[in-house]
Amino acid sequence: MTDETLAAGVYGVGQMGSHHARVYEELPNVDLVGIYDNDPERALSVAADHGTSPRDPEDLFEAVDVLSIAVPTAYHYDIASRAIDRGIHVLVEKPFVETDGQAETLIEQAEDNGVVLQVGHIERFNPAVRTLQDVVADLDVIAVDARRLGPPLDRDMGTSVALDLMLHDLDVVLDVLDVPVRSVTADGTEDGQYVTASVTFEDGVIGTFTASRLTQQKIRKLSITARSCKVDVDYIDRSVHIYRKSYPEFVEEKGSVRYRYENLIEQPMVENGEPLKNQLESFTAAVRSGEEPIVTGEDGRRALALANRIEALAAEESEVAPNVTI
Repeated sequence: MTDETLAAGVYGVGQMGSHHARVYEELPNVDLVGIYDNDPERALSVAADHGTSPRDPEDLFEAVDVLSIAVPTAYHYDIASRAIDRGIHVLVEKPFVETDGQAETLIEQAEDNGVVLQVGHIERFNPAVRTLQDVVADLDVIAVDARRLGPPLDRDMGTSVALDLMLHDLDVVLDVLDVPVRSVTADGTEDGQYVTASVTFEDGVIGTFTASRLTQQKIRKLSITARSCKVDVDYIDRSVHIYRKSYPEFVEEKGSVRYRYENLIEQPMVENGEPLKNQLESFTAAVRSGEEPIVTGEDGRRALALANRIEALAAEESEVAPNVTI
């Protein structure tokens, strides 16, 4: 498609979908030709904000080359399948779909129709994660620890904490390590609103993942322990810190001895940029070039399978209350 203008649409303009509409409006050589939402007033409002028109689903499918699907997960499969059959390139917000079978079908369908299928794992496009990928390439990783915590929401997400929050970190770690999973354990409490999982990879790396909707502090952090250093990523600050060459020593001051511990800390340069804009630029670039997107349908399927396994294990554990005396 080279540099010709792409006609873009958004199916579902709630909190996330409205931002897709905003970014499409900002991208060069992209024309936001329409949106759809099952709330007509919402559709009219968002369309007016971004210089486009609300359309019914069939009209939208007829008008677009690329489509963002940002509706509840239960509707992803049906909408994506219909769009792909029309030859439309689709970006499906995470979680990709509900089941592995649905994921497999959509992947095959996209290949048969020659269209780009990208899954909206937005943290892959966080500038800090892009920097991390360059750093980790040269490291001998031992363990990873991911924490994605926050306070209770004032609305029903309709998705478990494993599939809503933890899924981000599972996708990032699966991509960074690029190693199959050997085993998984998980526990959950408070009706699955707090879940922790331990994932052992085939190369022996141990991953610990925690996700919470009950923690009165918003935390989005990933730590990687390697033989030569420790790497900390803060998704919110979009920062990366590398801790190397520890210098522990005892220091005598005024007749007393204290312990001092020093690190050499590196802070790689992290580029600026909005993750969603990076994501949609990458998506449209893949459509133009015909190349594989950065986050493929298979990536979405892999992360979904692991998140579903963790969700099931956490639910099993939360239902069992063993009588243990310590």
